[in-house]
Amino acid sequence: MGLIRGKNDKIDARRICDFTDKNEQDLILWKPCSETIKKIKVLFSERNSKIKLKSSLLKQRVLYSQLEEMNIDSKLIKMNKKEVKLLEDHIAFLEAEIEKLIESDEDLSCKKKNIQSIPGVGKVVSWIIIAKTEGFTKIDNPRKMACYAGVVPFGYQSGTSLKYKPKVSYYADKSLKSILHMAAMRAVRLENDLKEYYERKIKEGKNKMAILNAVRNKIIHRIFALAKNGKSYEKNYINSLNM
Repeated sequence: MGLIRGKNDKIDARRICDFTDKNEQDLILWKPCSETIKKIKVLFSERNSKIKLKSSLLKQRVLYSQLEEMNIDSKLIKMNKKEVKLLEDHIAFLEAEIEKLIESDEDLSCKKKNIQSIPGVGKVVSWIIIAKTEGFTKIDNPRKMACYAGVVPFGYQSGTSLKYKPKVSYYADKSLKSILHMAAMRAVRLENDLKEYYERKIKEGKNKMAILNAVRNKIIHRIFALAKNGKSYEKNYINSLNM
């Protein structure tokens, strides 16, 4: 706005109109997600909360060993096991409902199957990707998704005096990043090209966490490629354009 003087509702309204007129060409129209996606998001969020509760209950068992002298440890453990079992039943129910919703949509079902063909990518990764991208409509670019998930390193430099090592941003979806990390850990243990890439970089002396971050990035790009092309993962795929 440049140098401004004074402020009231009329002036603010004029400034908002000017800003809107100036940036109208950059606006992205908002579209509501489908009912199926809405339900998947709610169920997945509920599943995450149940898993956190289960994890908390399992941690409590460690403390019960300190209560043997009071003779109440066995009762507490019994109660704890009942609560954990109930939560496991709830989690299983929620997961079945998520699967049912995805299978009811032909497009989402096809994309889920193709995504799960990637080494290290299981049902949870496919669910969260479908939910976060709203069926690859809200986020349709792997680079945007990689930024959103916090797996892209950014450089910090100003002139010749200020230069830092590239780092991933703190502004990321931590739950998505954690799930992708688990997928990368599984992928480098299976026989596939991601494991070969990981071992090659280890021999070159690269940092293990940096390599795993690169694997996470590669998984995201493969997920979007398969979702776009409607194909399953092929280990020894040869691009006909390079022949």
